[in-house]
Amino acid sequence: MRRRDVLALGSAAAAIGIGSVLALRSTGSMADYDALALRERAPLPQPATAIDLVRLASLAPNSHNTQPWRFTLGDGLITISPDFKRRTPAVDPDDHHLFVSLGAAAETLAIAAAANGLPGTLRFEDGGDGTVVFEFATAPPAASPLFAAITQRRSTRAPFDGKPLAPDVIQRLVESAAIPGVRLITLSEPAKIAAVADRIIAGNTIQMTDTAFRAELKHWLRFSPSQAIATGDGLFAATSGNPSLPPLLGNLLFDWVVSAGSENERYRAQLATTPCLVIIISEQDDRAHWVDAGRACQRLLLQATALGLKQSFVNQAVEVPEIRRELAADLGLADSERPDLIIRIGYGPDMPRSLRRPVAAVVGEG
Repeated sequence: MRRRDVLALGSAAAAIGIGSVLALRSTGSMADYDALALRERAPLPQPATAIDLVRLASLAPNSHNTQPWRFTLGDGLITISPDFKRRTPAVDPDDHHLFVSLGAAAETLAIAAAANGLPGTLRFEDGGDGTVVFEFATAPPAASPLFAAITQRRSTRAPFDGKPLAPDVIQRLVESAAIPGVRLITLSEPAKIAAVADRIIAGNTIQMTDTAFRAELKHWLRFSPSQAIATGDGLFAATSGNPSLPPLLGNLLFDWVVSAGSENERYRAQLATTPCLVIIISEQDDRAHWVDAGRACQRLLLQATALGLKQSFVNQAVEVPEIRRELAADLGLADSERPDLIIRIGYGPDMPRSLRRPVAAVVGEG
């Protein structure tokens, strides 16, 4: 559930003599990209249908923007199943992030349904592939600032302005994410943030020097608006503040200029301006708790959005097993606990939204 940033590939292109005209010829239009992103986030019609709710649920955060889910519409329920064809085994070999993504989508579905007079209950069924089931009920619509934030949430993979978060704001974030079996650790002291930042950089160094990780990351990168529109998924360069490039050029430059050192520099700049890190901890290291961690994560991100805050994932320290163990020891976690996610929160700029696949691509009839 994050983002891998690509370097400012446009400057590298200039350095090897490739002009902006060439770069623009096959990239497509940001205006078209932004228009599609807004259509995907259009207000729900009234009354809203199950298909409408799935459209909002699919806006949930998910690792590499792979959207690793399938929604099945049944009689009075919606089932969310993992789509293992979209797993990312290099960065997520145990499918932890995949099930976190399912939990985030499920919580988004529940919030949207309640706001439209269709509240219900969520449960995780651990048999087989593992699924999340949402069962509908009927009640008056329950207005919620979290619901309003669903279409506004986005990641800001850029430096923040460094402004500190007030203690009452941090408390509201923690309270919003209250899910049984999950707890949050918040860090706002610079020394403590710096200590976790060192673990993040150590994890990033391991990942960015791993051939399989780099190949997987590159597979999910989208270098131009037209490429991102065509797939409706993946990590679009502009969402990290990078210029658009023709895909062929982007792929070449990724191999030539993106390194552990360059990415570490980028992440250090982001972490140096981060006033608050939130680490989500699950009490047990199993699929049911990973789903609950995803639910808590989405509630946290939506509350942050409602408060005018920006956020992005810096999960490298929980993705590399040996670094995750070191981080758990640093935090004094119990042997049964797992640090699931690391999120930086602060005040910063808006970045382009990520796209989603059409609802028809992720939904089926039960």
